[in-house]
Amino acid sequence: MDLKINDQFYSSQAEPSDMLLWVIRDELGLTGTKFGCGAGICGACTIHVDGVAMRSCVTPAAAAEGKAITTVEGLATTQDDSERLHPVQEAFIEAQVPQCAWCMNGQMMTALAFLQANPKPSDDEITAAMGNNYCRCGCYVRIKVAVARAAELMEQANG
Repeated sequence: MDLKINDQFYSSQAEPSDMLLWVIRDELGLTGTKFGCGAGICGACTIHVDGVAMRSCVTPAAAAEGKAITTVEGLATTQDDSERLHPVQEAFIEAQVPQCAWCMNGQMMTALAFLQANPKPSDDEITAAMGNNYCRCGCYVRIKVAVARAAELMEQANG
């Protein structure tokens, strides 16, 4: 099976029914995508498939074949031999969101998909959009601040 992840092509020996999370992490070594609940509930494993946020722990690898997969490793860009973080990553660092950081990659991927669909969200819209991603450390206030800041940074970058 051939997969396109973060604009690179990978050949996988995965069975079509293997969950995409395990292919990404265990076979391909992209460990930014985390295992949380294994049931598609917590959001730690969130990736994008053709720009749509998906829970990779419940997504069969076959469902992503031939599509553009983006993991947290694919957010930063490289220019002139230096890495530039994505505005969402910058905002999460600026707001000092991570404590244990287990959920942060999934939080950022959910936030990015949300902000691409709604670039100027209200506080209530942010709360609703991020409400299905869980943080064991309870960093919800900082997550909300980071998503609002990411919207500002993305607007500046596009602007």
